[in-house]
Amino acid sequence: MNKAEILIIDDEPQIRKLLQINLESNDYKVIQASSGKEGLILSASHPPDLILLDIGLPDKSGHEILHELREWYNKPIIILSVQDNETDIVSALDHGATDYLTKPFRTGELLARIRSAIGRSQNTENSPIVSCGDIEVDLVARTVKRKNEAIKLTSTEYNLLALFAKNEGKVLTHQYLLKEIWGYSYQTETQYLRVFVGTLRKKIEENPNNPQHIITESGVGYRFQ
Repeated sequence: MNKAEILIIDDEPQIRKLLQINLESNDYKVIQASSGKEGLILSASHPPDLILLDIGLPDKSGHEILHELREWYNKPIIILSVQDNETDIVSALDHGATDYLTKPFRTGELLARIRSAIGRSQNTENSPIVSCGDIEVDLVARTVKRKNEAIKLTSTEYNLLALFAKNEGKVLTHQYLLKEIWGYSYQTETQYLRVFVGTLRKKIEENPNNPQHIITESGVGYRFQ
């Protein structure tokens, strides 16, 4: 049985009820908060395994709650947003959100995102080898294999793939990727990212025009799966 505990911070009763029904039917334990303040109190008194956080709260912005939570809470936080606003999404991801979904969302997709986030959070073995489908990245030997065959990558291509692999399933924003790979002064140079993602796809994807590993999150960044 799934014993993971999820805290829902959302001011809409119907959304909380829908989430509770679907989560409990999948054996998650559910706690609910109807405001940001209540959510902060509940998360501090009994930290859950994952938080579902609505951006549009009545007392505090979801961004404020996210900032306060990330001062101490290191488990997954999935943002729920009624608007598909790229600025809000990018800001949330850059400030510590694990993932995001826009309302209305599909229950199956939400459950998949929750399973992925909790699975990564609970994996404490920190194996130096990351396997994602037919891709295997050895973070110690700095080698990459696809279908057990070695792939030759440049240093920058490897660094980018390793960053993706270590954050498998998580949306990484353009700004975050540029900062981590090229440095702070390159955070607006998105053409660098497009070029290197393109060359990386040619080397690791079965069909670079229909990628299965490096997935574009339009206007936001990329997700490795």
